[in-house]
Amino acid sequence: MIRRSVRARSSKGRSLDAGSLGERVRAESHVDSLPDVRIRGPTDRGDAGAGAQPDRSRHLRALVASDTGRAAGLASAVIANNVIALLFTIVFARALGTGYGSLAVLISAFIILMVPGSALQIAVAREVSRAVAAGDETAAAGVRRWLGRLVLATALVAAAAIPLREVLAAVIAVDQEWGAAAVPVTAMVWMLLCVERGALQGFEQYRTVGLSLVGEGATRLLFAGVLVALGLDVTGAFLGSALSLAAMALLLLVPLMRRVPGAGTVGHDSRLRDLLLGAWAPVLGLTMLFVLQEVHVIVVKHEASETAAASWGVAAVAAKAIIWVAVGLGMYLVPEAARRARTGLDARPVLTRTLALVVAAGAPMVLIYAVAAEPLLAAVFGEDKTQAAGALPWLGLAMALLACAYLSVQYLLALGRSGFIWVLAAGAAAEVVLLLAIGADLTRVALALSGLQLACAAAVLAISLRSAAVTREGLHAPA
Repeated sequence: MIRRSVRARSSKGRSLDAGSLGERVRAESHVDSLPDVRIRGPTDRGDAGAGAQPDRSRHLRALVASDTGRAAGLASAVIANNVIALLFTIVFARALGTGYGSLAVLISAFIILMVPGSALQIAVAREVSRAVAAGDETAAAGVRRWLGRLVLATALVAAAAIPLREVLAAVIAVDQEWGAAAVPVTAMVWMLLCVERGALQGFEQYRTVGLSLVGEGATRLLFAGVLVALGLDVTGAFLGSALSLAAMALLLLVPLMRRVPGAGTVGHDSRLRDLLLGAWAPVLGLTMLFVLQEVHVIVVKHEASETAAASWGVAAVAAKAIIWVAVGLGMYLVPEAARRARTGLDARPVLTRTLALVVAAGAPMVLIYAVAAEPLLAAVFGEDKTQAAGALPWLGLAMALLACAYLSVQYLLALGRSGFIWVLAAGAAAEVVLLLAIGADLTRVALALSGLQLACAAAVLAISLRSAAVTREGLHAPA
């Protein structure tokens, strides 16, 4: 799955990009500014030895409180959330059998709808952190209003989704009508949670945000397990996500309301619509990337049998491992490319180096899938999930090419460019048409995806490499 950068500010007024964790660890660590600490071995004696433990504890606390420590904490929370998500896939791929194909489709549809909420989190964090850094006592005065509007919008979406549940189920090719109705509602609950996390990041409550990430993954697994045990099967497994997001949103209200000004407080705040419109390029660009990443799961569910769709769903999870590598590299690429462009340096070498790392990570992954796809899928997801073993190497190659496109898109967004969006939109439309024409042959579907992703990656990369490293627009563009 694909990650998003969130702006915040440190207590010293310097910009802290909470999404760009790798860059903060690399470039803005406070560790070097700490006094030198000598950790004495067991043979050391005297007063210095007696004071070594308190010194280590003090400096450890300083490290945890530094930009590096806070960034690393958020990174660890993201990693933990992803590990739990993988465990979720393994558990329910085995528990639901062929029904996992429908769960994979529901999750893919939700992932596509997650982008506006993630972009809103970035915008809210930036808005609140700027006000906090400026000493504005009415910082986040609009948060109550934003949350109220989103609660109302969620109710309206639910009121529309419930009577349209048959249509929604038909569009994404599942039999679980209530699960299909829950997809847009879950996306709205996600948006609520994103506003809360963005505001807390603006207030530098990184530990709270990190704990909520871990809590989201853990409660999702718990709620889904309980609902499946009660007999709700695929619908219950998906509703576990909605319940976990709602639970985290309710829990985060407690620390957030302690910092948000009281109702009726007059202060500068932007409208929710303006915050989203200000991030239109990332929203459109990343939405198209998510469509390219996920829509094949929905199309295969339309065309293939339940068994084949379930096998394709778990193969897609395995193939997308390289995407997480690209997400981590993007945390370094975006701020570094923006910084270089602003200072008049050529940012393209940063892109080429990160692309080389993706290739270095993707090549052995594809090779492993080529020689051991069937035993790997059987061992992790079950003997009945190996029908897509022949397609997995090509699907892995397609996702590796998509990872390259992802880094190129992040690079262009860092330079304030948006001309690439038409390439991704054309690719997403072509993917649907092409896969519907191919039908249920999983290997041919994977081959087609590889060719399509190659074309998209080449086009976006060409735009990136042609882009002038320094332009008047690029020097002032937001990252």
